[in-house]
This record gives sequence, C-alpha cells and structure tokens, in this order.
Amino acid sequence: MSFSSLGLKPELVRALDAMGYTSPTPIQERAIPRVLEGRDLLAGAQTGTGKTAAFSLPVLQRLHDAAPQRGPRPPRALVLTPTRELALQVHDNIRSYAKHLRLSSTVIFGGAGMNPQLEALRRGVDVLVATPGRLIDHIERRSVDLSKIEVLVLDEADRMLDMGFLPAMKRILGVLPRQNRQTLLFSATFASEIKQLAQQFMRDPEEIQVTPQNTVVATVEHRGHPVDTSRKRDLLLHLMAANSRRQTLVFTRTKHGANRLAEFLEKAGMRAAAIHGNKSQSARVKALTEFKNGKCTVLVATDIAARGIDIDQLPVVVNFDLPTIAEDYVHRIGRTGRNGSSGEAISLVAPEEGPLLRDIQKLLRQDIQMTSIEGFEASSPLQMNGSLKAARRPGHGQAQRNARPAGSGQKKPAAPGGNRPPRQGQHSGRGGGQGRPNSGGGQRRQAI
Repeated sequence: MSFSSLGLKPELVRALDAMGYTSPTPIQERAIPRVLEGRDLLAGAQTGTGKTAAFSLPVLQRLHDAAPQRGPRPPRALVLTPTRELALQVHDNIRSYAKHLRLSSTVIFGGAGMNPQLEALRRGVDVLVATPGRLIDHIERRSVDLSKIEVLVLDEADRMLDMGFLPAMKRILGVLPRQNRQTLLFSATFASEIKQLAQQFMRDPEEIQVTPQNTVVATVEHRGHPVDTSRKRDLLLHLMAANSRRQTLVFTRTKHGANRLAEFLEKAGMRAAAIHGNKSQSARVKALTEFKNGKCTVLVATDIAARGIDIDQLPVVVNFDLPTIAEDYVHRIGRTGRNGSSGEAISLVAPEEGPLLRDIQKLLRQDIQMTSIEGFEASSPLQMNGSLKAARRPGHGQAQRNARPAGSGQKKPAAPGGNRPPRQGQHSGRGGGQGRPNSGGGQRRQAI
C-alpha cells in the first residue's frame, strides 16, 4: 500500500518521498482515511508507530483543501502534547510534511521566552502545537485566539493525565468551539479517564488499536544483570567500554541521579549529557540535538524528559534504575528496535528492585534473561516476592524511595472523580513542560 492510495494529496506524498517514507505504517493505514472522512478518532498507538504522521498528514490536507489563508489569522488546528520535547518533534514533522503546502505552523511551550511566541501568533498560523501549561498562559493573556479551531489533536493523552494536566486539558477544551470540530485522541493506553474525556468532548469517536497494549517489538533483545546499587555505575561503564561509540539512552529514576551519572560518565571519558525537567530549554534542546547527530554518545534521561526522543536506529536502551511503574518499561525501550532494526534493552537490577522486575515480567508476559557479570555479582539474590517497600534495606540510596520525585514520570494515585493531582512543585495545568531464558542465551520475543 502507498500513501497516495490512502487519499493523500500529491504535495504531501512528494514531501514523504523526499523524507524516505514510501509505505504507511499500520496506524497510518487505519487512521488517515478516517481522519480525512472527518471522523473523531480514539487511537491506541505506542511511541514509534508513526502516529504523528497519522494525524498530521490528513489534518494538513483538510486545512489545505479549505483554501489556505494568508496574513494575520487565528490557528485552525491545535495539537496538544505533554512535553516540550514532544511538541518540538511534532512541529518539526509538521513543517516537513507541509513543505509543498501554503500552510504555516508554530510551537509554544514553557521554559522559553514569550515574545517570539507572541510574534508568531500575531503573524498568523494554521497549525498550533502547544503544551497545556503554556497554552493556558496565552489564553489568560488573551494572546491566542482559539475560536476558529477546526481540528484538535490530543497527543499522548495518557501521559498528559499522568503529569496532572487533566484540569488544564478540560479548561482548554472548554474554550474551543464544539460545533463542527474534529477531535483526534492518541494514547498508548485507554485508562478510564481517557474514556471519560472522550465521552465528554468527542462526537461518536471511532476507536482503533493497532497493537495490543503494553507490547514490545520482536526485534528487541531483553536482558538484565543483577548488581548492587553501589556498583551500578561501574557495571554500566564496564558494559559500555566494549563499544564506546554506540549511541546509548540511559534511564534513571530521578533528576539528581541523571546529573550524577552523566558527570560520572563524562569523567570516565564518555561523551555524555543529562536531560530532565530541571534543565533549561536551551540545554535540553542542545543535548537532544547532539545526541541525535552523534556528537553526544550517551544521553541520561528521566522518563518524562525523554518524551520526544525519536531516533530511527537507536541500538540500545539501558535501565540504570528500573521504573516504578511497569508500563514505563515499555515506553522506555520503545525507542529501540524501530522500523525492523534490532535493539537491546539492558536492565541493571539491584536485589531490592526484584518486585519491580517481577511486575515488568508480568506485564510483558515473559521472563527477562538475568545474567551476572563476573566481578559485579550482587551480594544477595533478587528479592522477587513482596513489595518494593518491604524489600528495601537501609543504605540503598534512590532505590529506597517510595515514589519518584516530581518530573520523574511516576503515576500518581487517582483522586476522587478521576482527576490526578499535579506533581510536586507543579501547578495543575501548568508547566511544559517499552523470553524466557534458554541454554543458548536467547529468549522468546513477544510480537506486536
């Protein structure tokens, strides 16, 4: 199947050809025709499935067919994303797809100056990409006119809920025109809050799910190494020494942990950088750019800060700390093994992290092969039974914490009425802002 067979205009197909895209992905095959028909859509799609093109291409075609406008004008399409990095990624893709169309777009997010955003909005745009907190800032200043929005896209809606943006999302939805508005909601999971949001603000949405929830691609090899928390940094360096030029994305549970690990790797001679919510926007953009172009070999990230990292052939993802929410494992390793290429997911597992490993394996419905590395063996067996809290012992640092600090990506307990409280230090609605062992050392992989 080709993109033109989905009903896309030659101008869009030409832009895709120049980018090297000739065949649509499953989510694009199913979503694009329905969006072109004007249907509201509730789409289940993981990171790396091509979902950005699935909504951007038909939205751009709709705006173009409605006679492109020039001069100062309010936006006609709004894309909401949970983080700055993802907003930038989506905007970059939209600009590339619209290369041969007379359409303009801009992106607004927190952590950046208001004046350039104000100027872009004054000039007039067709597509506005925004994070919820900064968009509310503009709404309060009356510097953005949303009265002409024809299409609303909620990208990674589940992550926006996790970050405490539900009140902001409802407030934004409340000021948008409801009549004749097309709403597209993309989410990796369909939590009850997602369903409630769809019932309130969408018109008879069609639901599509291109992959079972919480699955990983078959081309990713999973393995883990038991190691004491105090030896994790040395083991990571040992593993990376075998191929110091290989691009590696490393996940930590905390911002402070990300900083310390990046500094350790830098002192050891690795080209490393950290990215998390406390970094300035310019520092985050610089780190992402250098990682994508290969100037930086190792990027150490927290879960939320890593949203928007989109590299076609990232060879390896390392879980320096296991995520406290099992679903975050799927999101993390979804950045490797893309487009048919092979990838590795390596986890460094301290004895007290056994309950987290157990939850991940239960979610994946498969075991992760665990192999001790000579010289780095754990001082005690993995404590797979009980809870993480029960397994903790004094002196185990960050792995002892009951919950991740603000910005680390942990889901908060749902408050009454389905609303999740904001993270510590974050106003609700504010901010920018992924086999069973065998004798051959392999594993059974779960297909999409």
